[in-house]
Amino acid sequence: MTSDADIVFDVQGPLACVLLNRPKALNALTHEMAVALDNKLKVWESDPRIAALVIRGQGSRAFCAGGDIRKLYDEGRAGSRYPFDFYHDEYRCNARIHRFPKPYVSFLDGIVMGGGVGVSVHGSHRIATENTVFAMPETGIGLFPDVGGSYFLSRLPGALGMFLGLTGTRLKAADAICAGVAQFHVPSSALDALQVDLAKSEPGHREAVSLVIRRHATDPGAPSIAQHRATIDRAFGQPSVEAILEALDAEEDAFAAGLAAQIRTKSPTSLKITHRQIREGAKRNFDECMRMEWRMVNRVIRGHDFYEGTRAVVVDKDQKPAWRPPTLDGVHAADVDAYFAPLGKDELRYDWD
Repeated sequence: MTSDADIVFDVQGPLACVLLNRPKALNALTHEMAVALDNKLKVWESDPRIAALVIRGQGSRAFCAGGDIRKLYDEGRAGSRYPFDFYHDEYRCNARIHRFPKPYVSFLDGIVMGGGVGVSVHGSHRIATENTVFAMPETGIGLFPDVGGSYFLSRLPGALGMFLGLTGTRLKAADAICAGVAQFHVPSSALDALQVDLAKSEPGHREAVSLVIRRHATDPGAPSIAQHRATIDRAFGQPSVEAILEALDAEEDAFAAGLAAQIRTKSPTSLKITHRQIREGAKRNFDECMRMEWRMVNRVIRGHDFYEGTRAVVVDKDQKPAWRPPTLDGVHAADVDAYFAPLGKDELRYDWD
């Protein structure tokens, strides 16, 4: 698949192929890419010639490093509709991926963050490589782990989802598999052969796809996160962000102290809405989770911390965001409630409603 397009679609036998094709931008997702993918999935889900799908990024630096945050920042500050349109259509695409009726195989080769998580993790098969770096770092830019984070993070083992959502910790292949983010490890150099194998096989059901993947799979090594699971579950199972920090402080070890320090650099508002989001997500189906996240992001776009966090991390890169409010005790229950309030006629709707 060679093209100048930002997203490239191809069909190889029974296999639909998607290439995220912005390598200089780490394959960051644009509004146009999200709409194009959603439209193509709509066709492929009912096309009897298509048995399965593979999605990958151009190059091995990144599968997809997220949404195009700089464009969202610039357009949002200018008062444009672009951020609303982007998130609206991205979330609808995420929901379509979750309900896609055929095997959906993601090659997580390189950085997988934010929007890249949304177009991969909700599919049936996720393959990590030696290049995989997975994270949901949104609390560090005044956002929250969206693109279905409320659904999949809340369903990871123990308190791993809350841990990943609040801290933005990066996972390599072995840890991503241990956490349930990915299921298989395949060397980056073997991905082309795997794709050919899938196209030659009869990948019409999930176990058939799994059998093909296992022929190429290798041992990712020992996960480092396993030794800290007890600490993570004790601390991140607490009923509030403040209680999580107290629990981490009480652990009195370097790992817990490092996590507490990480959390204290994040947007206090983002931390509190993320904590509630993940706990609420455990009670909701996927479509409901995306409606909840759409409510939340509407308020984030109209707020302060997303622009300040993006300025500090992406634009000026001074790593010194001035959060508003600056501390957790300044974020009140009513403030959090406002992010989850209904939107009336502007609620997120799907074409399958």
